[in-house]
Amino acid sequence: MQRQYVNSTDIRSIGYDTLYTTLEIEFNSGGVYQYTGVSSATYQLLMTASSHGKFFHANIKNKYPTTKIR
Repeated sequence: MQRQYVNSTDIRSIGYDTLYTTLEIEFNSGGVYQYTGVSSATYQLLMTASSHGKFFHANIKNKYPTTKIR
């Protein structure tokens, strides 16, 4: 999955797979995680949020099945 770099103190890059509704986030700490069942609307809101990290913590973290891939 291709990820787009973002300007965030927590998040380095974000990718999204529309077919599998999977969000992939690479954190500045080095971990890469996939979140399944994330709607494209939620992904768009994340990408346009004034703070990617705040949006992630409020709306994604601990709300979707998560897999650490790296």
